[in-house]
This record gives sequence, structure tokens and C-alpha cells, in this order.
Amino acid sequence: MPLFAILCQDRPDAGTLRADTRPRHLAHLERIGDALFLAGPKIGEDGAPTGSIVIVDMADLESARAFAAADPYAEAGLFSDVTVAAFRKVLPAGR
Repeated sequence: MPLFAILCQDRPDAGTLRADTRPRHLAHLERIGDALFLAGPKIGEDGAPTGSIVIVDMADLESARAFAAADPYAEAGLFSDVTVAAFRKVLPAGR
């Protein structure tokens, strides 16, 4: 299966929404097991989260988009923008 990068930008007025929704977000990521390649927050200059980067191994683009849309962060309205794109890992070699 191919990899897909899910790039999310938080709304500037999100307040505590990220922290409040984080446990459900993490459970959503953990549910896909080995299909999760990597995940973590984007960090601003002040050290605070500004969005998310998630790379998943999914059957196709539509599956990756559906997974992104079902993220509790997305459902709660945390993101101002979400991009889902095919991704090819080149380095380092191996998984």
C-alpha cells in the first residue's frame, strides 16, 4: 500500500481544543496499528503546537482522506486547513 502525508494547520483561535481533544485523537491514530508510519505535531517558534503531520499507509487516496476526516481533531474543527497527498519515502532505506 502507498504512503500518504496528512498535513494539518491549526486554527489560530483554537484555544484549548487541541489539548481537550488529544486523547481521542491519539486513540484514532492507534486504531490503525502498523498502517501508521509516523505522527506528531508541527511546532511554532514559541514551542507550541501549530498543526499535525501524519503519514499513513493506506489503500488509496480516498481511504487516507476518509481517515483524516474522521480524526477527532478534524471533527472538532481544530484545523483551518488539511492537505492529503501521496508520499514516497526515499531515505533512510527500509521502513
